[in-house]
Amino acid sequence: MSSAAVDLAESVLERLLAAGVTDVVLAPGSRNAPLAYAAWRADRLGRLRLHTRIDERTAGFLALGLTRMGARAAVVCTSGTAVANLHPAALEAAHSGVPLVLLTADRPARLRGTGANQTTDQVGIFGRLVDTHDVASIDDIPPDLVGPTPLHLNVQLDAPLVPAELPARLTVGQLGRENCGLDDEPSSSRSQFHRPAGETVTRLAPGPRTIVIAGDDAGPAARRLAEAAGWPLVAEPSSGSRTGANALRTGRLLLTTPLAERVQRVVVLGRPNLSRPVGRVIERGDVETYVVPAAGVWPMSPAGATVATAPTWSADGPDDPAWLDEWREADRELGRRIDRYLAEQPALTPYDVAGAVARALPPGGLLVVGASNPIRDLDLMHRPTPVGERRMVVANRGLAGIDGTVSSAIGAALGRPHSTRALALMGDLTFLHDANGLLIGPDEPRPDLTIVVPNDDGGSIFATLEQGAEPLATAFERLFGTPHGTDLASLCAAHRVPHLRVTSRPELDHALAAPNGGIEVVEVVVGRHDRRALDEALRGLAQAQ
Repeated sequence: MSSAAVDLAESVLERLLAAGVTDVVLAPGSRNAPLAYAAWRADRLGRLRLHTRIDERTAGFLALGLTRMGARAAVVCTSGTAVANLHPAALEAAHSGVPLVLLTADRPARLRGTGANQTTDQVGIFGRLVDTHDVASIDDIPPDLVGPTPLHLNVQLDAPLVPAELPARLTVGQLGRENCGLDDEPSSSRSQFHRPAGETVTRLAPGPRTIVIAGDDAGPAARRLAEAAGWPLVAEPSSGSRTGANALRTGRLLLTTPLAERVQRVVVLGRPNLSRPVGRVIERGDVETYVVPAAGVWPMSPAGATVATAPTWSADGPDDPAWLDEWREADRELGRRIDRYLAEQPALTPYDVAGAVARALPPGGLLVVGASNPIRDLDLMHRPTPVGERRMVVANRGLAGIDGTVSSAIGAALGRPHSTRALALMGDLTFLHDANGLLIGPDEPRPDLTIVVPNDDGGSIFATLEQGAEPLATAFERLFGTPHGTDLASLCAAHRVPHLRVTSRPELDHALAAPNGGIEVVEVVVGRHDRRALDEALRGLAQAQ
């Protein structure tokens, strides 16, 4: 005999399955037990894939990574602080336009405000950025559960919270729906969830000296526009646009040179938030700026920009070829200077690591990049690749936090099982911040994923910012450098995750050339105390052109 809570949980899950949910990430608890049993049954029937994690923050980012790849995942947790631990993933999903489903368990309304254990006000806990529904019955769930924003279903569950018994035998169709087809390849990444309902075409005419800037998740439209018009393309690593003959490797540094002063028009797609030179050229008052609205919660920037949801080239042939040639030649020369300079360094640098990872990513591969320095290092070392090779580079750039990166990478690798190879690149602090992402039970799905960690024993990003200036050096290590001295090999061993520590370029290339399968960690020892000087030297190479 079932209970009202068990029936409601099964009905809620049924609605989610009908809306296309393919994966459920469960953080165990008492109040969410009915939801847990419903997900377990659906998993046994092959109708979804169940992942269990003991840490709600890890669970949230695992679901985020899965959904980012075009699947749709729901993360399920119990009441109280468990819900608050989903907030970082909810914010990242909101700002990057990922339709994550947050399924939280709560007391029935009559028990709220009575001082019951492990309770708080969960309705609207994620704020106005997340669509929240307080669910006392199945009628409280909106009819349309597919949209471009995160969805929070706060389900009121009353005792008894567990079924009287489990069925002796499970058969397909017990929950009223056929297999959801987990073997089907997603048609695309998360862009399938945020296509504009009605696009207006902005026709761009020849004349002004123009560059195309592709931020995170810009997609191939940025490349196609740049190639049609014959314009230089400055594309961030996670833009999905860093392919073809117009894409530049060193665009970020070239925007600090006199070439940038001659730019008269900018077309922006995606969310460019990786470098200050890009931001400065976009915000220049003498530059005509067109911005294609990005998915997620993002203000229009700059305020006076022209909105262009579908910019197209109006001429039959490309714009001034000499303009593109100048950028290409400058890009090739600066790239050669950077490579020569790095090759002359006596020890491994973080740029060497980023370059080695980029070279190890094959056609059809997946690379998840952590925030802070690694994605900026990759920005200078990742050469544009040929069109059509389907290399996917993704990052949590909604709020660009370091939290949840290990879990996001595991989720992305699980969500894109057809990748020829899955790699992740993240700094040591990012890795340690989400070390619980390695805490995976023996019966849980595991991807093949190589996690590369350039370990400089601290936060080198701050050495490149104002905090790293010499007059402030006395307080730097304690406040920003934050050395940790953690033995990553022992940490990995505690999780039974293979670990390899390398200290030279040949060792790094060898480690990346021979993945062992499953989740493995390659720790690369690099220096931190010369990071500011290294970055200044590379910027100086651009100015010397």
